Amino acid sequence: MFVLWKDHTAVKEAELINKTARAWGGTDFTRYEGGVYSSEWFWSKILHVMKEDVRVRTAAFSWVEHCDWMPALLTGTTDPLTMKRSRCAAGHKAMWHPDWEGLPPEAFLTRLSPVLKGLRERLYSQTFTSDESAGGLTPEWAKRLGLEPGVAVAVGAFDAHMGAVGGGITDRTLVKIMGTSTCDVLVAPQRAVKGKLVPGICGQVDGSVIPGMIGLEAGQSAFGDVYAWFKDLLSWPLQNASGARGAKAAALAQARKEIEDGILDRLAEEAAKVDPAESTVAALDWLNGRRTPFADQTLKGAIVGLTLGTTAPRVFRALVEATAFGSRAIVEQFRKEGVPINAVIAEGGIARKSPFVMQVTADILGMPIRVVASDQAVALGAAMLAAVAAGVYPNTSAAQKKMASGFDMTFKPDGKRSALYNKMYTRYTALAGSLEGILRAL
Repeated sequence: MFVLWKDHTAVKEAELINKTARAWGGTDFTRYEGGVYSSEWFWSKILHVMKEDVRVRTAAFSWVEHCDWMPALLTGTTDPLTMKRSRCAAGHKAMWHPDWEGLPPEAFLTRLSPVLKGLRERLYSQTFTSDESAGGLTPEWAKRLGLEPGVAVAVGAFDAHMGAVGGGITDRTLVKIMGTSTCDVLVAPQRAVKGKLVPGICGQVDGSVIPGMIGLEAGQSAFGDVYAWFKDLLSWPLQNASGARGAKAAALAQARKEIEDGILDRLAEEAAKVDPAESTVAALDWLNGRRTPFADQTLKGAIVGLTLGTTAPRVFRALVEATAFGSRAIVEQFRKEGVPINAVIAEGGIARKSPFVMQVTADILGMPIRVVASDQAVALGAAMLAAVAAGVYPNTSAAQKKMASGFDMTFKPDGKRSALYNKMYTRYTALAGSLEGILRAL
């Protein structure tokens, strides 16, 4: 059974981890996780499941990240005590760090709950970067995939981190993987980050993206999902208003599908005509909680400034602006902590399919956004790392230079709009500050 990152049922467990890490009298094991542990991550989910389900707690020998399980399955090395665990997953989500020789110690884990007693010794202490081989492809999987047995399978990593590699990430370049949510990834030389802890992000881990460099992760728990929610909201009458039967019901279903498939395109077309200076509507993008800055999955979204003259396109524009303001909040957090961002790269479904969203985001960031030409940048990054693991290239940078797809679109900020959005961003942060406590308590 896999538990998706999007499952936020472990909010209380995350809160317990954060409180214990700060007050137990020893090392704060969240220090390399941005100082705030999330309900989306490894220990929160394990603790929640073990507390809620005695059968699982009793039966489960160990716990494995999906990106570790897949290479293990392909190579026939599924013993949890010997399979190679991802540096990326362990460092960003499991509080693994060389400073405390791996995972948090037993004394801390049992302070969280007695149900975690003995689990650490059934997990791992060593981790591996994704330019290393996890083993060779088994005959069974080679046959199923049409490949040769023994083909090198690289150690896994999270999709977004591999997507950053595939997108051509370099120092001081922010890669935004933009889909239902976003994952924002930076890399920095070790010397630039040495001794520096960046608060409020989703971790800084040596080798989690580019081996030999520090990977820094941030993101938004909802991006495209915000637009999908609004589409579903508007579609409710289409889905529920008719009591038709038979052929009439089938015809209505077909018409409904055609309308629903075009809703977001029409909204974007009309929202692009709205002058943001003349709209009273503002929104907060926390419809699935907040990942960065400072993870808090108890938060909710908000839409304010509605009048009887407010139209659906105006609300949609406000939601798009809110997601872009959320992106800017991430950029501002990095810059505030002395991590420069000189360029922005985007990839994923939103980046390639929604020019309106991308232009608003460029205007709000006040920076050009280059879009990766490949629509499979995550797979491309995985292939780059696999090519290094197989010995085709000596390192990840060499693989990037040979295999990169380049960029086929650039969204440049409009100067007047950027100046307006600078003022509106101040409104966004003020709204966030004033409503945060109320939204958390709902």
